[in-house]
Amino acid sequence: MDLWFTEKHTDDVNFTIKVKKQLYSGKSYYQEIDVFDTYEFGRVLVLDGFIMLTEKDEYIYHEMVTAVPMAVNPDIKNVLVIGAGDGGTVRELTRYESIENIDMVEIDEQVVEVCKEYLPQTACKFDDPRVHLFFEDGLKYVRRKSSEYDLIIVDSTDPFGPGEGLFTKEFYGNCFKALTDSGILINQHESTYYDSYVDMVTRTHKRIGASFPVSMVYQAHIPTYPSGHWLFGFASKNLHPVYDLKADRWKEFGIKTRYYNTDLHKGCFALPNDVLEILENS
Repeated sequence: MDLWFTEKHTDDVNFTIKVKKQLYSGKSYYQEIDVFDTYEFGRVLVLDGFIMLTEKDEYIYHEMVTAVPMAVNPDIKNVLVIGAGDGGTVRELTRYESIENIDMVEIDEQVVEVCKEYLPQTACKFDDPRVHLFFEDGLKYVRRKSSEYDLIIVDSTDPFGPGEGLFTKEFYGNCFKALTDSGILINQHESTYYDSYVDMVTRTHKRIGASFPVSMVYQAHIPTYPSGHWLFGFASKNLHPVYDLKADRWKEFGIKTRYYNTDLHKGCFALPNDVLEILENS
């Protein structure tokens, strides 16, 4: 009998992947954790029934949350990552030798341990001496910080369950306080393609804009995320993601990427009209 994993995107849309084998299934204090080995997408991490990453396309997400801010401010030294238990964001950050410190705050230690065992493609740089892991609530952690980080990446689950507190006005205000004057905030911003996601997108955009003078949205194509059209938020105190792009300096890093390039950087902030209309009305 064939084995299939199905994620519910909306009440009327399902996304289904044929599975070779279920590698892990467990429940932490916070959520259900599953890892599947699939024919098309390689290994797949699923939390509470939602796909967090697949080995086939995870590079798109992780390059876009790291390379975009690094190309705007190549002098980033001190980074805070909230969430990101799979390790992909940390892996990409460690490729930049100029980064001196990476603090990662993940509420669920079991996710990290599972990914170390079953997803070595992403969870391969936790032992880098610049990386420091803190297993606690990201909302409480950032509340204690002031003018400390050059970059904060909020690599969270969707805005319910363990990730709910990372989408509040208070949280974004605390991120503003925790950033240096040239600091950048990057967050995953959901998608506007399905109507049921629109409220989450507009609410998040409005809350970030209330705290940051520069608040913009950019896009990427991630096939295994709902609709494939995924949005990210870029916020800062004074840096514009396109006008302040330092393409030549980013290229000097010599980092080989599979998705990101500096021409795409400029283009990814050019959003379709239907997305612009939703954001303008938020």
